[in-house]
Amino acid sequence: MIVQAPTAFRSSPRRKAKRIPWWLSAAVAAVGMLVLLPLASLIGIAAEGDAEIWPHLLANVLPSSIVDTLALLAGVAVVAGSMGITTAWLVTAHRFPGRGMLVWLLPLPLAVPTYITAYIYVEMFDSAGLVQMALREFMGWRSRADYWFPEIRSLPGCILVMSVVLYPYIYIAARAMFLTQSASMLEVARTLGASRIKLFRIIALPLARPALAVGVSLALLEALNDIGASEYLGVRTLTVSVYNTWLNRGSLAGAAQIACVMLAFVVGLILIERYGRRDRRYAPSPKRHRTVHPVPLVGGRAWLAAVLCAVPAVLGFILPTGFLLRETLRGSLFTQLDADFLAHFLTTIGLSLVATAATLVVAVMMVSAARLSKTPLTKGALFAAGLGYALPGTVLALGLMTPLVGFDNLIGMIWRTLTGERLGLLLMGAAGGIVIAYVIRFLSIATGSLSAGLDRVSPSLEDAARTLGASRREMVWTIQIPLMRPALASAALLIFVDCIKELPATLLLRPLNTETLSTLVYTYASRGRFEDGSLAALVIVLVGLIPVIQLVRSAEAHPKRAEAEASSGSSSP
Repeated sequence: MIVQAPTAFRSSPRRKAKRIPWWLSAAVAAVGMLVLLPLASLIGIAAEGDAEIWPHLLANVLPSSIVDTLALLAGVAVVAGSMGITTAWLVTAHRFPGRGMLVWLLPLPLAVPTYITAYIYVEMFDSAGLVQMALREFMGWRSRADYWFPEIRSLPGCILVMSVVLYPYIYIAARAMFLTQSASMLEVARTLGASRIKLFRIIALPLARPALAVGVSLALLEALNDIGASEYLGVRTLTVSVYNTWLNRGSLAGAAQIACVMLAFVVGLILIERYGRRDRRYAPSPKRHRTVHPVPLVGGRAWLAAVLCAVPAVLGFILPTGFLLRETLRGSLFTQLDADFLAHFLTTIGLSLVATAATLVVAVMMVSAARLSKTPLTKGALFAAGLGYALPGTVLALGLMTPLVGFDNLIGMIWRTLTGERLGLLLMGAAGGIVIAYVIRFLSIATGSLSAGLDRVSPSLEDAARTLGASRREMVWTIQIPLMRPALASAALLIFVDCIKELPATLLLRPLNTETLSTLVYTYASRGRFEDGSLAALVIVLVGLIPVIQLVRSAEAHPKRAEAEASSGSSSP
């Protein structure tokens, strides 16, 4: 049943947009321009390139890169989508052995970056890896010519690696929708003779399509952003081509032209996501709303469901984490906890904390401005902020390079004119560029979370504050920010961990002799000594577990609260 929002939550059409101070309008506009600046710079660099570069790229680089990118995205969409949707439906609609534990294990691969999983899978499944060595010793085989084994350094291997890490994006979105679907619809279909598979295919899956579109698009954007896994597994995607063309071949203009092609993929993914959510808005009635109750499975079906749900969790989290623990303990890598490792760790934490704080401050400013005044400026700035997450790290770094260098040169020239001394690089020389890239890339996480939190608050509270004479500043500090605290906390955790895991932008914008945990792992892997970076990789995973566990806890608590409220409401006279 589709219901209208309560009257208290609907904004009156007569309410006029309040004007915000000029300085706040200028700050909001500056943020929007900051997000769009890398795109403008990227297009400018690509246009200024030599006329001979594009034909060379079109003949030798782009065809294979586009084919590999399309194949990778299609494979991840199918494999990760199947994993996420199947596991979400099984743990939501059925009860089987191990279900309670699997509900907590299935989202945990989000804490493991794709590049770390790729390095681990090569160490385990390559020809010189643990699995094939054990097979040769057990079976008496002498070389690879004596047997066949799937090649992990391949496109299918890359699809598998990315899918077992990225399927939680789809799992979380699908499970949230399955949990909130009304049990009445499913019960009616059961009474009409529909089987479990038919219930899933004709009712549950179509109702979850908007959330599935969002989850799949997020997974594909992450796959497109990846550079470590695809490069290490030998898949020459557009992201890898940008990196190689820029740093290995020294052609900044050529890399910018490839990055512009990547933007077409980003736009395509956004349009697909919008298409998947078109005309699909469902809101169950809050009265007598009952959520789906799991149906017990027995016999072979129960164990089959347990295996189907356990395999993604094992491949995406238990196996990589166990390997890192094994290598860390076996190699006595805790001896790496010296001054250098501590410096890399503090650099990672410091950059992530600064970027998280800056992102939250900017997000609060933008969301509050949009709440106080729904003008084209605030709406446009929020839309621009949402584009940052869609920009792959390589594209973002490439687009920021010229503006950051130009800003450093301008400030240096002014300083030299005033003092006669050289100032040096402020942004590119002190990791300021990395912080700016983090803020642009993850700003949409904060604005989306805070906007969703404020949208649940009745405008009558703010109207009451206005009638009592509260200023805009008082309304923000005494009403909006306290109400946004839960959303601020969750956004801060997600942004902090995303900053720690981010590799492409960090790799391309870091100053000389600056290492973070992610670049340290990449350096070890590029030298063929990934096992020596197991401690750094393990720290990244352990830190990433904190927000993922918090996310699961809040997601599991929400349907229980909703069911308790519904049952108490239906039992009251």
